[in-house]
Amino acid sequence: MPELPVHHHATIDAIVTHTGRATLPFQRAQRAEHHATAFWFNELLETTDEGEVVRQFLVTADDPARRSDIAELTLRTDLGTPAPTADKLLMTGFAEGWSTLDGLGVAVMPTGGLHAYTERKGWSWTVDEITDGIAARAEDVAALGEEPVPAYLLGHDVGARGEREQAVVVGAVARAEDGVRWTGQLPAGCVGAPVFTAVPVEGDSFRLVCVGLALPGARGRHPVATFDRIRAALRTWAPDGDAPLPEQGKRRWWSRGRRPGR
Repeated sequence: MPELPVHHHATIDAIVTHTGRATLPFQRAQRAEHHATAFWFNELLETTDEGEVVRQFLVTADDPARRSDIAELTLRTDLGTPAPTADKLLMTGFAEGWSTLDGLGVAVMPTGGLHAYTERKGWSWTVDEITDGIAARAEDVAALGEEPVPAYLLGHDVGARGEREQAVVVGAVARAEDGVRWTGQLPAGCVGAPVFTAVPVEGDSFRLVCVGLALPGARGRHPVATFDRIRAALRTWAPDGDAPLPEQGKRRWWSRGRRPGR
């Protein structure tokens, strides 16, 4: 593993401060399998005089998303205003709600259904997003070399009792013949989680970059689907800039596990 940079702790603080509410752990319900982490991504389409035009998605690894026909999402109190009254959200037709980005191992879901659900329940999402400013561009990915550099993964491990606590996992990324690889531990439940690096700038400062997301792998080397390729695939997938929203009549949402005192 590479030597940790001088701004190691500051990088972890920046990840938690700016993107801590971006992640959403899920698993296949009823069987408690296919644990993974999804995250909110805000794709910038264009900037006009009136403001920015964006699309919002959940993004994760394709394999666990497509294997979960009914999914259980773990909610945290800081993800909603007012706070969600339940700590679990079950979603039927979960696998059908995702679209696969060909050749990347990545699945995306427009978030219209999630916002419709909270509107019916009387609360709204208060999440962070991986935005255009932090998501890696082609030049950021090209700057990675064969020599591993420190990297950080923000995901949700699986505890002994099934709890899905958020954690920052320290590892490394490097370029290989077949793309970028995460080297190091990938805890159960952290597949699909965003991977970050800190790019040094003047002095002791740094720029936080989300390289992409971690995919299933083996022997401590896991592919990273990089954001330059994700952006390109999204443009091909929806050339008109209009992501198809889920058909609300074909999906039911409900909560379980009410919080004490609510």
